[in-house]
Amino acid sequence: MMLRKNLVLLLLMLIVGVRANSQSRIHQSFNQDWKFFLGDVTAAKSSDFSDLSWRKLSLPHDWSIEGKFDLKNPAKPEGGGLPTGVAWYRKTFTLPANLQQKNIFIEFDGVYKNSEIWINGHLLGKRPYGYSSFNYELTKYLKPGENVIAVRVDNSAQPDSRWYSGSGIYRNVWLTATENIAIDHWGTFVSTSAVSKTTAKLNFKTEIRNKAGLKGEIDVQSQVYDAKGKLVAAVRTDHITLNDTLVTVAQSSTVDQPELWSVNNPHLYKVVTKVFSGKRLVDNYETPLGIRYFNFDAAKGFTLNGEYLKILGVCMHHDLGALGAAVNVRAMERQLEIMKDMGANAIRTAHNPPAPELLDLCDKMGFLVMDEAFDMWAKKKNKQDYHLNWNEWHVRDLQDMVKRDRNHPSIIVWSIGNEIREQFDSTGVAMTKELVKFVKDLDTTRLVTSALTETDAKKNFIYQSGALDIYGLNYNHKLYKDFPKNYPGQKFIATETTSSLDTRGFYEMPSDSIRRWPKDGKTKFTEGNAEFAASSYDNVSAYWGSTHEETWREAKKYDHVSGLFVWTGFDYLGEPLPYPWPARSSYFGIVDLAGFPKDAYYMYQSEWTNKPVLHLFPHWNWTVGKMVDVWAYYNNADEVELFLNGKSLGKRTKQGEDLHVVWSVKYEPGTLKAISKKNGQVVLVKEINTAGKPAKIELLADRTQIGADGKDLSFVTVRILDAQGNLVPDADNLVQFKLEGEATIAGVDNGFQASLEPFKADYRKAYRGLCLAIVQAKNKAGKLKLTATSAGLKSALVSISVKGIK
Repeated sequence: MMLRKNLVLLLLMLIVGVRANSQSRIHQSFNQDWKFFLGDVTAAKSSDFSDLSWRKLSLPHDWSIEGKFDLKNPAKPEGGGLPTGVAWYRKTFTLPANLQQKNIFIEFDGVYKNSEIWINGHLLGKRPYGYSSFNYELTKYLKPGENVIAVRVDNSAQPDSRWYSGSGIYRNVWLTATENIAIDHWGTFVSTSAVSKTTAKLNFKTEIRNKAGLKGEIDVQSQVYDAKGKLVAAVRTDHITLNDTLVTVAQSSTVDQPELWSVNNPHLYKVVTKVFSGKRLVDNYETPLGIRYFNFDAAKGFTLNGEYLKILGVCMHHDLGALGAAVNVRAMERQLEIMKDMGANAIRTAHNPPAPELLDLCDKMGFLVMDEAFDMWAKKKNKQDYHLNWNEWHVRDLQDMVKRDRNHPSIIVWSIGNEIREQFDSTGVAMTKELVKFVKDLDTTRLVTSALTETDAKKNFIYQSGALDIYGLNYNHKLYKDFPKNYPGQKFIATETTSSLDTRGFYEMPSDSIRRWPKDGKTKFTEGNAEFAASSYDNVSAYWGSTHEETWREAKKYDHVSGLFVWTGFDYLGEPLPYPWPARSSYFGIVDLAGFPKDAYYMYQSEWTNKPVLHLFPHWNWTVGKMVDVWAYYNNADEVELFLNGKSLGKRTKQGEDLHVVWSVKYEPGTLKAISKKNGQVVLVKEINTAGKPAKIELLADRTQIGADGKDLSFVTVRILDAQGNLVPDADNLVQFKLEGEATIAGVDNGFQASLEPFKADYRKAYRGLCLAIVQAKNKAGKLKLTATSAGLKSALVSISVKGIK
């Protein structure tokens, strides 16, 4: 049997070598050489309109992030306090000769929002939802010579969101050319069944479009390649009769000894689907594949490939800090790297379909994903939000999300909504059933949930629908314990938790006093401080939430809690609760907007990873005689001993459900040193020194080699140090940047939630000793030099090499 299978694979490879000499499908970036104008010019839809004075740029592009923070901006602080409005994009292009006999499509991964697209003056269509991907066919409107694409983007009706949305063509744009017979847009679905460590059945569903209504037959071949490019499975179906428009082909095959996709070994296969008309290859289409199986159990939680795994997730909004909403793969990868190093293994795409590239990264890096569709249904949360488009568009938007994303092995749950107000209305029953059906019609391999807040089952109409596969609960961590009793037989996941409020490097005592800011939804917030900061001791949360430690103690305790998604992994622009202006970004992140971890990051790292952790805080610059609470997060050790200037202040060990240890220390300048030990042997040593006055700058690039593709980034951390090399914890020096070479400074930041400095600049004030410069390559190889200077400080320089792209 094995010999016969190998002969079949060899024969198929030989057939491919003969037939695959035609470039049947061409898929290429359409991001370069656009023109942009901020303002409404209705004549710009015409192909003969003159855009010579317009700004030249490449996509993706977010015009809001380029603006100035202003309380008067219609989006308000909840929307990031940045400008929105109406803008136009235009691109003039000549179709290459090799595409002129093909069918041409333009694909937009996302336009925020209310996009209208014209080709040579012909309206292709409108798309209100700013998070949907969509395409249009251009073929019959194209002409020899120059063609003009015009895009109007209208994000003027505000407020329309509870967070920063960005504005513009903020995701990638593609041009695709196909033959008359071709696989339809998002036209493949590869699923697995009967998966084990010894074998896996693969199911292929391929939708083939017959553009010209041709008669006759086609052959379809599906091949599976492993990560090394080895052909491991193949199936071919011949003599398929063409329909006038669309034909669906179902196939199956098996992979022996599959390498299973997991969070620790995210092995990816590739499916290549080929369509032949006679002996001619008419389409060639690739689909990602990860072979894995998973299960949610009401009592025991989640298993992946038969092994129990707590889902350790974070919620993530789509903005990339100083880069705004404009998609950049390296920026997303960096965020995921930081989360992975913390121990996170899952991402919830709060509260909308993500960029496709984020899902690609989750596939490759080993993150489980809850893919979410909507933040509201027909009932509004903001005056100008998606509820205005719900009746006309929700079916199409949900179906498009599932069709686009269902081949990603990282996705394990679909979420049809977040804190939807139809929970409290009987209309929620029918709407939930409808939405779940739309998902199940396209994919039955994942569970469907909705993130709920109404905790009385009898009053929650979304739950009462009976349509959800798993109960998703936001907050209410004290209800985890009795969930099996209150919802017998119901699977459970904590879809959103915590909402702790923290500002990196800022500390207020007493550290053991937990505060809710504000204390409820009706009381005006009058607490806080003049710095517009929240203590990083993890003792402040929103009134509906809880601290990191309060939440994790409950989630880790119970097997039936299959996992949790902390709100949030990173700070994000907008929703600056509880502070008023000038606060303009959130305080919820485990990591600040610039990518600098807050202290709670190390609590998670000590709990969610096996790597040795000893994190000592706060800084050691205080008023002499002040009593200071000194905390330590640690793992892989029995105890931690603290020393001040060589004198032991005692040993501490975590008791019961403790997640940290603490000492109350009378401040005197010098050195704090913590030593963790296991069985009497030293595990780790950490020191914090009293810092002197700022004396010099240190630059640390996360990558000193980047690619010359016009997109790649190096994130350069700027540290303000004293003469002895200690970070100065209250330094706020203004740092000026100078960049030499073929690159740009794409953004600057310092992570402080109430900073009104622009992100697009060549300067930045440090906050608590740190700031950030983001260097973006152009399209030319060479050497870069970034210099940082500040009055009275010794300057610093970092070199970055830009390598050519092959």
